[in-house]
Amino acid sequence: MPALVHAELRQSGSVRRVACLRGRAAALLLVLALPSCAVGPDYVPEPAPVPTTFKELKGWKRATPNDAADRGDWWAPYRDPRLATLLREVEISNQNVAVAAAAYEEARAVIRQAQAALFPTATGAYGVTRTRTGALAGTTGGSAVGAVPLGTRYTTQYLAPITGTWDLDVWGKVRRTIESDTSAAQASAADLDNAKLSAQAQLATAYFNLRGADALYDLLKRTAAQYRETYRVTENKYKAGYGPTGTTGTTSADVALAQAQVDNIEAQALAVGVQRAQFEHAIAVLIGRPPAELTIAHIPLAGSIPNIPVSVPSALLERRPDIAAAERTMQQDNALIGVAEAAYFPDVSLSAVVQFIGPIPLPFSAARSIQSIGANATQTLFDGGLTAGQIDAARATYWQSIATYRQTVLTAFQQVEDNLVAIRIYTRQLAVQHRAVTNAREAVRVYTNQYTQGLVDLTTVVTAEATLLTDEESELTVRQNLFLASVGLIEALGGGWDTTLLPTQVQLMKGFSLLPKLPPAPPAVESMPGTPDPAPPAQQ
Repeated sequence: MPALVHAELRQSGSVRRVACLRGRAAALLLVLALPSCAVGPDYVPEPAPVPTTFKELKGWKRATPNDAADRGDWWAPYRDPRLATLLREVEISNQNVAVAAAAYEEARAVIRQAQAALFPTATGAYGVTRTRTGALAGTTGGSAVGAVPLGTRYTTQYLAPITGTWDLDVWGKVRRTIESDTSAAQASAADLDNAKLSAQAQLATAYFNLRGADALYDLLKRTAAQYRETYRVTENKYKAGYGPTGTTGTTSADVALAQAQVDNIEAQALAVGVQRAQFEHAIAVLIGRPPAELTIAHIPLAGSIPNIPVSVPSALLERRPDIAAAERTMQQDNALIGVAEAAYFPDVSLSAVVQFIGPIPLPFSAARSIQSIGANATQTLFDGGLTAGQIDAARATYWQSIATYRQTVLTAFQQVEDNLVAIRIYTRQLAVQHRAVTNAREAVRVYTNQYTQGLVDLTTVVTAEATLLTDEESELTVRQNLFLASVGLIEALGGGWDTTLLPTQVQLMKGFSLLPKLPPAPPAVESMPGTPDPAPPAQQ
């Protein structure tokens, strides 16, 4: 398309007009007549494989209200102030969360970069040229060394052009790019929330494992005290002369066996310290602290898990940040199809130049200015199938994002079902295991009394005590797994998150930030007056 040029040249008080009003009007009409459509498919969310109900909720009374559940801290139902303090620090100091937060800020900056293409670009320059004219005296073919200037004239020319260009978004290429970038920023915001939820769930898991280690330590400590009592009785019987005569005679082997029981249980208690320390170290790293700076008070795992509201399956699509991120990625890739299709159409741009020329830099005068405005369009006539290949690649990327979205949804439902079945079975198992512990404890009590009276031998007592310890450890393991399954279910349900927490595209285009001003981090070292140090039991 030929450029439409309107130029005015004014210099030395005379005015010359080059171009015509008809050309200027034609350029204006061209701009006004440009269509405002955007090529490419408009985004329509793809359907997800959503079941009508959760399989593991059959026979359960669903908590109410369903999706109107509290959007506050998801860990509040555990009623554990130590856990709450640690989980809040994740948002402040966790380094993976910091990476996701920086990625979100980068995505917001990309939107501003894309928006800049909607506006014209202006550049300015400033140049100075000094020119000498005239002949030199005594330069008749010889050397000009020592010659005296004759009629020499110096002139200084100042040049100050201002150039403006504007690429018109006729076919919506820039708008599709902005749409893609804002969707990417929304996905990044969801990734940020998902990183927070994941880190908090990891911390809660480590925390309940730590409390489980404390409970195991207390169990072994109580068992060690019981074994020491058995050892005391055995040693007294041996010293009193209950020798090998009779079926209940006490020998030195019985004393050695009782002592071995005590040593073995104390060794197990020492080994628990390794697990507890590692869980504590993991928690420290999750809150962005060196392990040496965190000490968590000893407190055993007890009680039961809180009631967790489970909404209908379709609401899960609104409650999980990773699903929201995958859905936003679909819109991002869909918009990029339109960006690729825009290459089939000509690029239209406007340009303008205002240039001041004169012997002095200021003030600028219209009498010494050159002005021009033009329009230009470029069209690719042949590219060997490059544009078609780019469009096909963009469509294939979009199909990948659809599959990724659907797989994310399926994985989410699997995680919910897995944790629901775990909670259901662990709850029943815990009740059965508790009965086993009660019976085993009664057996130990009876056999211990009989052993003291000489009615049974030490082997019977040792066997009963070993059975009791195994049952108690199993009960503790089931209780611990039940707490971990509750954390897994809360994470699978999205915690307290929903899609209303995502910034809208309008907010992102206006520079909305998802990162609030965070309060200072609380002290890393926890202490509780009167809490004993979880040291292993001393040997006696």
